[in-house]
Amino acid sequence: MCLLLNILLKRNEMELDHVKSLAAAEAWLAKEQPAIVILDNKLPDGFGIDFIGHIRQCCPSTKIMMISGFDAAAKDVALDNGADIFLEKPFRKEQLYSSLQELMQPLSCR
Repeated sequence: MCLLLNILLKRNEMELDHVKSLAAAEAWLAKEQPAIVILDNKLPDGFGIDFIGHIRQCCPSTKIMMISGFDAAAKDVALDNGADIFLEKPFRKEQLYSSLQELMQPLSCR
């Protein structure tokens, strides 16, 4: 998934850093303040849904896009936990691009 996202986002001149576990994400977020986090739900060491609160605590201005193909019911939980957008796998590249553009809009324009 990381490779696919990287290819798609580079085409639109967007930079993507990625990690493959919640532990690595926690360490990375301790050093970085990303504008947007794309968070998968099913990760080797836990569920992304459970990590949303940590992102909100350490990076309150970061926008969160949750993606999951694991369980469609995860959408409501992810949004309730603080995700800004939820994309269910499989999604089309146009859905990814439009969701990212929506997240990049200033709050006053929403």
